[in-house]
Amino acid sequence: MKKIFFLLFIIVFNQNIQAQQTEDAWVYFTDKPQMQNYLSNPLSMLSQRALDRRARYNIPLDEKDVPIDNNYLSQIANATGITIKAKSKWLNAVHVQGSQTDISNLLNLSFVDTIEFANQNIGVVTRPAPVNKKLIYTTNRNLQTNYNYGAGYDQIHIMNGEVVHQRGFTGAGVLIGIIDAGFETVDTEPFFSALFTQNKIKDVYNFVDKNTDVYQRSFHGGGVLSTIAANDDGNFVGTAPDADFALYISEDVNQEMPIEESYWAGAAERADSLGVDVINTSLGYQDYDRPEYTRGMGALDGQTSFITRVANIAVSRGINVVVSAGNSGQTAWYKIGFPADSPSVITVGAVDNTGQKAGFSSVGPTADGRTKPDVMAVGANSTVFWNGQIQNLNGTSFSSPIMAGMVACWVQAEPNLPPAQLKQQLLNISDRHNNPDNDYGYGVPDFSQAGFVSRINDNQIFTDKIYPNPVVNDLYIKRDDNSTVTYEIYNLNGQVVWSKQLKNNQIDLSKLNAGIYILKIDNQRFKIIKK
Repeated sequence: MKKIFFLLFIIVFNQNIQAQQTEDAWVYFTDKPQMQNYLSNPLSMLSQRALDRRARYNIPLDEKDVPIDNNYLSQIANATGITIKAKSKWLNAVHVQGSQTDISNLLNLSFVDTIEFANQNIGVVTRPAPVNKKLIYTTNRNLQTNYNYGAGYDQIHIMNGEVVHQRGFTGAGVLIGIIDAGFETVDTEPFFSALFTQNKIKDVYNFVDKNTDVYQRSFHGGGVLSTIAANDDGNFVGTAPDADFALYISEDVNQEMPIEESYWAGAAERADSLGVDVINTSLGYQDYDRPEYTRGMGALDGQTSFITRVANIAVSRGINVVVSAGNSGQTAWYKIGFPADSPSVITVGAVDNTGQKAGFSSVGPTADGRTKPDVMAVGANSTVFWNGQIQNLNGTSFSSPIMAGMVACWVQAEPNLPPAQLKQQLLNISDRHNNPDNDYGYGVPDFSQAGFVSRINDNQIFTDKIYPNPVVNDLYIKRDDNSTVTYEIYNLNGQVVWSKQLKNNQIDLSKLNAGIYILKIDNQRFKIIKK
């Protein structure tokens, strides 16, 4: 009898300990009471740039755009034993920490719909009655084009990316959000100085430390940034050297826990509100420090993990989301991680500069049988600026931003092309599109085959018929006659900013703002740079 009592005592004692240990959970709300007020005043929740992007793609505003109700947040914050760690308006949820008991008690609040514990042994709890309603990295080029790419040539040339740049599409006017682990020394490193002198960093936020200091924690984000933004002619030029950037920290390098998924949600939502066109994230999740938080491969279905659901919504808002496939190809996991399983994102695996798959590059398929990765880019021996110098490093951490930069150039060329259509066209121009598999996906894209490239022939962009270029005031055009012609100048959004019929071969551009433009003369187009 004593043995039985002792056994029962141990069971009850252990249950009490488990009930009191700190757990992570997502608390989902039933509604957004102020929804109509926000939808009637969209600038109260989104920037004009974000609204313009939505209009281009004909994506209506909806409940997901509306912030979480402040009264709900206050009641959760004031609940016994509860700490709010992060929130997501898209999923109408907050990430909380507390004991299992205290978190479960939140179901007593009428506006709490469901609680999803990160601990897989607890799972999802709902009210009794129905209610209406990781970082990825490890440690001969001389062609002249419009750029001397230097060490970055191979990773651009394998995709014929230089052809896109030659047509004048270098990411100018496109806003790229990078969600990463840290951008240490980017603000002090001379290599990145042009990003600051040219005001190309449009927003920063550190969701882990809840401040605006993103120039700390890790060199990883700076390495990722360099593959896109590098503009050191003759040494290293990236895939979108004229793009603008928003830099966000969501990865906590000191741990691997589900809260990082929620930080990522906050970063993606902030990027959306800012009007970001492309998001790159060289992060992926599969194993957590607490084993009971780890999901199995069965959850790789594109709709189960919190971060994957957020990524799906980001694309539905009109953002092109590019994600690293992961570096688990030679591990027991071997599959892609989360959110690379999303059906909406562009998942990028790694090849070397000959097109051979890197052994470490994670593979598919997803749990529901979809082909992954989607496409491949150089991630083996990638050229990266890292910790003060140009280096060669391995990882899908770098194949992803290399691809994201090219996607940004595509957005510049065709700003009205919705993300789903851009992704499909990207798959169509990849070298394995007729026979995709779960090692290479659809293969390495050939950007010279993109529709927007074929619509502009080689002699229509940059010839000696216009000079000087760059231009300060007067632009001269070589012509064979003095007939009257129409000169039209377009900005990078395709809008006419200057138009005149002239016999002259000289145009006064002194009143034009500095930037990159396209000059159209009859059926010819020329890229001009106004200083």
